[in-house]
Amino acid sequence: MAQQPDFTNLKALFINCTLKKSPRQSHTRGLMEVSMNIMRKEGVAVDSLRLIDFNVPAGVQPDMTEEGYDTDNWPHLFKRVEAAHILVVGTPIWLGERSSMASKLIERLYAMSAMQNDKGQYLYYGKVGGCMVTGNEDGIKHCAKGILYALQHVGYSIPPQADAGWIGEVGPGPSYLDDGSNAKNSDFTNRNTTFMTYNLLHLAKMLQEQQGYSPYGNSPAAWEQGERWQFEKRS
Repeated sequence: MAQQPDFTNLKALFINCTLKKSPRQSHTRGLMEVSMNIMRKEGVAVDSLRLIDFNVPAGVQPDMTEEGYDTDNWPHLFKRVEAAHILVVGTPIWLGERSSMASKLIERLYAMSAMQNDKGQYLYYGKVGGCMVTGNEDGIKHCAKGILYALQHVGYSIPPQADAGWIGEVGPGPSYLDDGSNAKNSDFTNRNTTFMTYNLLHLAKMLQEQQGYSPYGNSPAAWEQGERWQFEKRS
């Protein structure tokens, strides 16, 4: 039996990209709670929010008030993103795709991706990402593929099996929290959610212990100063 690791120094943020404002029931939130409860039991500091509850315009600038919008809650919300070692994006499936809120979240994460950490690396280096998907139509892997690609592209690290989901029967029918769905007893979903959760924790702990990635070979700050490491420009 493997020794139980200590995850108590980690912080996780779960962003629910449901289209339902609080306090309406969110099936995506229901599945995300499974992962959140595991993390809480492991001593992780867990934070969560619904993006739709806030005034966050679409766009790829850090503060969209500078682009003509009256208000933009994203700069404030981003402090919670920045504070977390782990980010889990949750989305329902609509027409086989992630929600519009999930796409908006990715845009706004991208807007901050040029910022740098204290090593001169892009800001998300050393942070870990995953995703959770719910619905009653096909598309879990398709949605996860796009979300996880976007997260790694802006700098998040993705562990093995970093997604989990539940769709039940394809077509109209009970969703995750509905009576008759029996979703909470799905061994496949419960196993994948558990494995995803611990893989996120393990990778986040490893990165935390080694203080993220070495800036050797990946620092835009150093590149701008003329450092090229072992790169040789071909004539």
